[in-house]
Amino acid sequence: MFALGNRDLEVAILDPVADRDRFGVRYCTGGYIYQITDARVGELMSGPTFPDSFNWFDGQGIPDAFHLSPLREANSSEPVALVLGIGLCDMAAREVREFCDWEITQSDGSITMRTEHRFGSFAVDLERTVGLAGRTVRSTTRVHNRGGAPIPLRWYPHPFYPQPAEDALIKLNIPLAQVDDAGYGLGADGFLTRRNWPWDKGYFLALDHGATVPLVVLQKHPKLGLVAGSCSYIPNFFPIWGNPRTFSWEPYLERGIGSGQALSWWIDYDF
Repeated sequence: MFALGNRDLEVAILDPVADRDRFGVRYCTGGYIYQITDARVGELMSGPTFPDSFNWFDGQGIPDAFHLSPLREANSSEPVALVLGIGLCDMAAREVREFCDWEITQSDGSITMRTEHRFGSFAVDLERTVGLAGRTVRSTTRVHNRGGAPIPLRWYPHPFYPQPAEDALIKLNIPLAQVDDAGYGLGADGFLTRRNWPWDKGYFLALDHGATVPLVVLQKHPKLGLVAGSCSYIPNFFPIWGNPRTFSWEPYLERGIGSGQALSWWIDYDF
């Protein structure tokens, strides 16, 4: 693994080669934040099976994913597709056929991973940067479409926070419709809350929101009290998910990137 650190936090980032046994066809292999550790209180992130075990599908920490927009030729019936940040994948068999290669540059405060995808008529350059400044971890992504066809992009982050001691989970800066679900509700103070806790299974909910500005999330945390996340983009599809071990929010970015165009965005995680 790679590491970024200061007197407050250490950020562990998976090595796309040395940690290859931790990857599959779901999460991006470059810039995968595996854990964030506070110098005073210890590990800050969780996962669906953390701390007992790890598997590539569930993951842990702060992974992100392009796998819902695999790239294939228009009339191709082949099961193999290009998944940005991973490589050539057999989506039916859920197997990686050929991992992409990353060029890695690290400084005191950041690590950048760059890869060039070439598959059929597709040509895509991808850059992932994780930076640490004080108690803020910034994850930045840039996609440059060098091919002749537009790219339908569907990407999301999946930060896994440990379940808090109280039922309040997150508060958002965007309007929400009333939440009335078996697993979640909306409190009078504006916090989305757990229902029917303790849980013995996972609960998923696609939020009905009216976002017109970039997203800001206040997140309850059992060790730090309150942490935050902020995006540079307005989310499209926006689900939340949790199980007995972890809770996560997933603000999707859905865009078309035309030939010759580039798109970049970031998320800050403040601890």
